[in-house]
This record gives sequence, C-alpha cells and structure tokens, in this order.
Amino acid sequence: MPNILITGAASGIGAATARLFHARGWAVGLLDINALAVAELAHELDDSWHAALDVTDASAAAQALAQFCGHHDGQLRLLFNCAGILRFGYFEDIELAEHLRILDINVRGVLQMSHAAFMYLKATPDAQVVNMGSASGLYGTPHMASYSASKFAVRGLTEALDLEWRRHDIRVGDMMPPFVRTPMVDSQRFEPPTLRRLGVTLAAEDVAAAVWQQAHAAAVHRPVSWTFKLMYWSGQLAPAWLNRLVMARLSRE
Repeated sequence: MPNILITGAASGIGAATARLFHARGWAVGLLDINALAVAELAHELDDSWHAALDVTDASAAAQALAQFCGHHDGQLRLLFNCAGILRFGYFEDIELAEHLRILDINVRGVLQMSHAAFMYLKATPDAQVVNMGSASGLYGTPHMASYSASKFAVRGLTEALDLEWRRHDIRVGDMMPPFVRTPMVDSQRFEPPTLRRLGVTLAAEDVAAAVWQQAHAAAVHRPVSWTFKLMYWSGQLAPAWLNRLVMARLSRE
C-alpha cells in the first residue's frame, strides 16, 4: 500500500488531500500544529496515523517522520509539504514578526521536512516530494509580499531538488494554484485587488485532485485551473516587462 505524509493536514488543502488519498487506498499520515483538529480528521479516516507538529521544529519533524515511516518499513512514497500561512495587507502595516513567521513556516518548514524525509524517500521506489507552491511564486504579488517571497523560495528549492535528487529516483514538484477557497483565505480581513479581480474559483478539493495527478504523472510545476495554466505558460514566453504590466494592472487600487 503506498503511503503519503501530509503537513498542514487538519484543514483546507491538506485535509482534502488526505480524504482523497485515503479514499483511493493510500495509507495517510497527518501532521498539523492543531492537535485537536488533526486527531478529529484521523478518527474520520479510520484512525489514520497522526501527530501534532510545528514544522519549524526540526527535531520534532525528524521524530514524526521516523515514527510514521517506522510503520511502513522505513519507506515514504510521497511527502506533501502543505503547511503554510499567509497574510494579506500593505507590507508596512504588517508586523515584522508576522512577515518572519510566514517565511519560517512556508520556507524553513519545507526545508526541514524535506531534509528529514530524504532517507525514507531514497529507500522507496518512485518516491516524490510535492510542495505547496502558489501562483504568487510566478511574479511578486502586491499586498502579499512576504507570502509571495516564500513561494519564490519554494519554487527555487523545488527546481533544484528535482534535478539533484533524480540520481536517487526522487521526483520533486510543486502545486501552483491561484487563490483557493480555504479557511486561511476566508479569515483574511484585507482583500487584495488581485483577488477581487481574479476571484476565487478553486476549492481545496481541486488542488487535492491536482496532487493526485502529480502522484501519478510527476511535473516540476503544476499550475492548477485552466485560467492560471494559460497565465503560467504565457508568462513563460512573455517578456519581463509584460508580466510586470499585467501584475500592475491586476493589483491596482
């Protein structure tokens, strides 16, 4: 039975992915800083393995991986680095500590989980890491500057590790959705002009379906939704000044 370990599993995209993979016969491991919520989801999914985890705690991350993979002969088919936070607003209005927390969870968490998972991935045929990227990792997005910066870092790490770890038969890719209807987005008090113009057309289940596709047909970057796929591929071909112009128009107030 293939297995998947998911960070940020208690709600949103992580929970939707856990439900989908469990329904399709995978063994799922659930990690989240919210101990009560992750325990409730684990109970829903036939008492799946779970643990409370702060992904910024390197020793706790290594311990969680050892415990989960210990139930699977030391193997890990897929690590889904889904844990992340965001904050919409003007850069100068957001406390510096909050900017740093975004980078800590969204970047350091992915680094630490991937580093600790390497030995288990290496021991598993066709192993994969799937990172939670974003459309905001394509061009810097106003009103979500530190989140955008974190997703640029995830994109760079993904590209580098996919090339570097091929010698170990480990594929690394990222999901690149635009705005997704999740509790994290719904809880924001500031609405960026970009969100207002593009709207929120994706549900967590749409991204979960893309993760399932990624597990069976690996790509380095997987844009989610037809609208963003068109934006993504046109952005790869367009000159930098045109991409900047598009973002300026989308984010104008």
